[in-house]
Amino acid sequence: MTSFSLSSMPDLSGRTAVVTGANSGLGRVCARVLAAHGARVVLAVRDPTKGAEAARAMSGDLDVRTLDLADLASVRAFAEGIDEPVDLLLNNAGLMAPPLGRTADGFELQFGTNHLGHFALTNLLLPRLRKRVVTVSSTGHRTGSIDFSDLNWERRPYRAMAAYGQSKLANLLFTAELDRRLTEVGSQVRATSAHPGLAATNLLRAPSGRREALGHRLFTALARDAEHGAMSILFAAIGDVPGGSYVGPAGVLQRGAPAVVGRSRAARDGDLARRLWDVSERLTGTSFPVGVVPG
Repeated sequence: MTSFSLSSMPDLSGRTAVVTGANSGLGRVCARVLAAHGARVVLAVRDPTKGAEAARAMSGDLDVRTLDLADLASVRAFAEGIDEPVDLLLNNAGLMAPPLGRTADGFELQFGTNHLGHFALTNLLLPRLRKRVVTVSSTGHRTGSIDFSDLNWERRPYRAMAAYGQSKLANLLFTAELDRRLTEVGSQVRATSAHPGLAATNLLRAPSGRREALGHRLFTALARDAEHGAMSILFAAIGDVPGGSYVGPAGVLQRGAPAVVGRSRAARDGDLARRLWDVSERLTGTSFPVGVVPG
């Protein structure tokens, strides 16, 4: 596998990409790079004013559209508004360890936004997808577990980082089961996932406690900027990697070039992935399109 960098990016003229959370951080970098290499890029953002501001700082064929992943009605409206083939779907937007909150549909905010919103969006767009779906996870998935008895943290004391870990593990399980289903129906679409390593984005907000603040300063000192963090996502989107791959920066402290990397045992559990898929279908009211072979 050859090393991936911006200089190795192909011409993407004639392709359309949808990038969630494209107004800031990793999503903004990915949108800018894809557009600069010829792709038509749909910036799927919760705040269209911020999306338009981000688009003005880019060059290329850009389209800003409203998408609130914490509201399934918004997800459906966005998907219904996409009436063209989509080559690349980058499920990038996400939250990291906010206080306990609920989506418009009553789901715990991180699980509902990071996983369920993207799950619904992907299934709704699948009939128009042609190349690849990339879902951004995190090394934090290794601390996660799927508690089917309390997915929405209604019975347990809320722990923000544990909820984050659950949502990021869900991202990887979703990718694995999606790719299995795509392969089963003979689709040419691949599902991959990626993590940016230690990337300094707007997710890294300073916590309030002294010990946590010290750890946060150390973390951000080691982190690379969003430009480097986005390389793993872009490689997962257009690189020569197998379906189901998990891509991240290789090397010490995750500071190397993007490569296929390992994941936790739970993230490789096919039975767990299928169970989560079934539950996610019920919660979102969306499903893998029967009789449609995307790609």
